[in-house]
Amino acid sequence: RRKKRRFPEEVQQQVIREIFHLALKRDDNICNFLGGGSLIGGSDYKLIYWRYATLYFVFCGDSSESELGILDLIQDFVETLDKCFENVCELDLIFHMDMVHYILQEVVMGGTVLEINMNEIVAQTEAQNRLEKSEGCLSAAPAWAVSTVKNIGLLEMPRIINIGDLNIKVPNLSQFV
Repeated sequence: RRKKRRFPEEVQQQVIREIFHLALKRDDNICNFLGGGSLIGGSDYKLIYWRYATLYFVFCGDSSESELGILDLIQDFVETLDKCFENVCELDLIFHMDMVHYILQEVVMGGTVLEINMNEIVAQTEAQNRLEKSEGCLSAAPAWAVSTVKNIGLLEMPRIINIGDLNIKVPNLSQFV
C-alpha cells in the first residue's frame, strides 16, 4: 500500500503550473508521456496526459502502470464527462467540480480502476443526482419541517423545560404552522 502524501496548497499550485507548461509546450506529434523526476516525487513516476480541445487531462502513475492503459482510462473518463455534460467544457468542470469528482471516484479510487463501463458510470451519476435533489431540495424543506413538527407533537410541548439548574425557554412553534 502506497503512502499518501499531502502537499501544501502553494506546492500543489506550483506543480500544476509546471505540469501545464510542460504539456502545453510539447508538439502534438510527440508522445503524451512525461517523466516525473523531482516534479512529482522521483523518476519512478510519470505523467500521462491527453488534450481534448482546450482541456488537458493529466494522470500520474508509477513505473508499474501501463501508459497506454492510462491513456485508455483518460479517454473513458472524458467520454463519460462528455455524456454527463453533453460536450464537456471548462465551465462544466469549474461549476460542477463535485460531479466531476464523483465521476472520477466511480472510475478510480485509491489508485485502483473500479469501473470503465461508461453506461454504468452515467447511470450511477444520474442516480446520485436524483438522490441529492430529493434529499437536498430546499423548497421542500419548510413543508417537511412543518409536517414533522405536527407529527411529533412539538406544538404541545411545555414552554419552559427545567433540567437541574438549567432553564430552557422553548419558542411558540404554532406561529409557523
